[in-house]
Amino acid sequence: MSAQDTVLVVGAGPSGLSAAATIASMGTKAVIVEKEDILGGAPIISGYAKLVPSGEWAKDAIGRMVSRVEGDDNVVIHKSAKVIQLEGNVGNFTATLSNGQKVEAGSIVLGTGFTHFDSINKPEWGFGTYEDVLTTTQLEQMVGTGQIRCPSDGRVPERIAILLCVGSRDRQIGREWCSKICCTVSINLAMEIKEISPSTDVFIYYMDIRTFGLYEEFYWKSQEEFKTKYIKARIAEVTRSPDGRLLVKGEDTLVKRPIVIPMDIVVHAIGMDPNALNSEIAKTFGIGLEKHGFIDRAEQYTNSQGTTRKGIYVCGAATGPETIDDSITQGQSAGSRAVGDLYRQQEMVS
Repeated sequence: MSAQDTVLVVGAGPSGLSAAATIASMGTKAVIVEKEDILGGAPIISGYAKLVPSGEWAKDAIGRMVSRVEGDDNVVIHKSAKVIQLEGNVGNFTATLSNGQKVEAGSIVLGTGFTHFDSINKPEWGFGTYEDVLTTTQLEQMVGTGQIRCPSDGRVPERIAILLCVGSRDRQIGREWCSKICCTVSINLAMEIKEISPSTDVFIYYMDIRTFGLYEEFYWKSQEEFKTKYIKARIAEVTRSPDGRLLVKGEDTLVKRPIVIPMDIVVHAIGMDPNALNSEIAKTFGIGLEKHGFIDRAEQYTNSQGTTRKGIYVCGAATGPETIDDSITQGQSAGSRAVGDLYRQQEMVS
């Protein structure tokens, strides 16, 4: 492989897999570098349950994307590897990998994703203190088993509370952004809980509901068909009552009065943080980060998948909170832009 016919794709989540498949379909070599030992990104590594809006299990939907690149002769895959050094410029990059190999590429696509917010940063809401306080990713793993049980003692919960905006829209902890997917994911989980455990009542505590676009139907369906209960509230703390149940304390902001409701499980709808390695990624690839720590993009309207360095493109949640569907679309866009660079370089040489 030469730099003139190769695109380096860093990250093998939904956006990176989409980029690699697009590049390969255009007759160009794609070299995937993934730091984990499996492909698929957060949906596979974190054990997501059913995806919104398709309702398909993540392991099946993302699994097909993995199989597509693994079975393509135009795709080379390096697992458990990172790019530790990058030399050259557009049309002639050389990447040194942590496994000792080198990759020559004419352009690069970064699909390096995000990091889930760590609920330890909201200790007043009980995570890390009480065994029955979970995150949405942990609850998704529980849904995947087909059983809803309290981790502390294995009983079927009578009440589950899902707290929205944990690690999002919170200036006190430096998370000023909306994480875009939490409302819809939480509503979908509420319906999945009810399907598995019909006797369990699900409460969603919210500041606002942001089921954007066509996802509004999930909000209505969860209430009308699955009897999800919505409480507009500001949560103060989660504590434990003498009988061992969890107490969600706060203010009902519609009626302006304090509320305390006992729960069996409390779930944090955790947001999307910048990739914890973004500082390292920015230094290695010579690109900029925006003020929150996500990868900065080039001109918004004419080079939306570009980064601050020519020949390096970015897609998916690496640039900010994003849905899986839009990440896949951005991967296709970034892959196409990267291949376009190769053709331009070939024209300049000829």
